[in-house]
Amino acid sequence: MNLKTKPMENDVMPRIHPVTLAQTDAKTAATLKAVGAKLGMLPNLFTTLAQAPAALNGYLQFSEALRPGRLTPRQREIIAIAVAQENACGYCLSAHVAMGRGAGMSSEDIDQARHGRAQDAQEGAVADLALRIVQSRAEISDTALAAARQAGLDDGLIIEIIAHVALNVLTNYVNRIADTDVDFPVIELSSAA
Repeated sequence: MNLKTKPMENDVMPRIHPVTLAQTDAKTAATLKAVGAKLGMLPNLFTTLAQAPAALNGYLQFSEALRPGRLTPRQREIIAIAVAQENACGYCLSAHVAMGRGAGMSSEDIDQARHGRAQDAQEGAVADLALRIVQSRAEISDTALAAARQAGLDDGLIIEIIAHVALNVLTNYVNRIADTDVDFPVIELSSAA
């Protein structure tokens, strides 16, 4: 498998450059190779995070710890899409739209998630709460929390949603600051109403 990152498609240079396998230590290179093997490609997010191996490993460990939680893969992508859209992270929006499609999301589902909504009531509650957390910087009103609970989100799911928001904010901020080159089909932020 070729673990090189996709070349730049535009004239904009990243503000924080991704590392190559040859530029990093053996342990980090092995981690990146494992990510590439698992995903079938090595996204620029990971090679950018590898500038700080502790950040890369922290992200991977947190992500892996959340994977067996109660949120479905589809619900996790709804959160990621809503958070990326709200934080204006084109890299994460593009990546999670691609992953959302892989999780069975239609174009309409993706558009709904970008607005913090979903057709399914519980997915809608997940999307709405995630968006409210980001918009309010976690200053959620008692009314909003009661609405989430009434929609079927118990305290465990609420905490899990908060954890996924935090994970996605990390990658949104890294990619916004780094100006990471998008190596997924590009989804324009401006196409959301």
